[in-house]
Amino acid sequence: MNNTQKGAAIGTGGGAAVGAVIGKAAGNAGLGAIIGAVVGGTAGGLIGNKMDKQAKEIKQEIPDANVERVEEGIVVEFNSEILFGFDKSDLSDASKTELKKLTTILNKYPDTDLEIAGHTDSQGAADYNQKLSERRATAVADYIVSAGVAKSRVKTKGYGEFEPRYPNDTDANMAKNRRVDFLITANEAMKNEAKKEAGQN
Repeated sequence: MNNTQKGAAIGTGGGAAVGAVIGKAAGNAGLGAIIGAVVGGTAGGLIGNKMDKQAKEIKQEIPDANVERVEEGIVVEFNSEILFGFDKSDLSDASKTELKKLTTILNKYPDTDLEIAGHTDSQGAADYNQKLSERRATAVADYIVSAGVAKSRVKTKGYGEFEPRYPNDTDANMAKNRRVDFLITANEAMKNEAKKEAGQN
């Protein structure tokens, strides 16, 4: 079953509950939020088609980022090697180039909402890491807004060290956990358009 079919298979009423359960089980509130936002049914399948197309473009334009389709959304993962130096929250010129490419694609699909999630590895104090993750998410959000993405589409959240995607057991894995994720979901305009096209109320 592909992502579009999965989106169509989830019932409209059960999407939020399923998302909450899966998100909690996986220890990843961000992915849970995406899964919980699904529309489901035929409309969900139409949204899935649009997200498939957008994800494909992102993969082609930014091969160094990890792009994942999750139900009716997309997760784009930039690790610190792309965006930040160690213990830094200011963007390098190279990272701005990569974010500019993503911004161009995001602006082609204006009917999406974006959550920018900052993460760190487990080195250092938890409260410091929390603030660092928030600064990183904010730095990325500020840049893409300055590059033309509507501020109303963007929200940020810092997860500190508490949602590692990789075990914090090697230098390489810790570098991967020092990351910023883009969680891309359909906004109300896209959902309403899909429901109308699908003949749903």
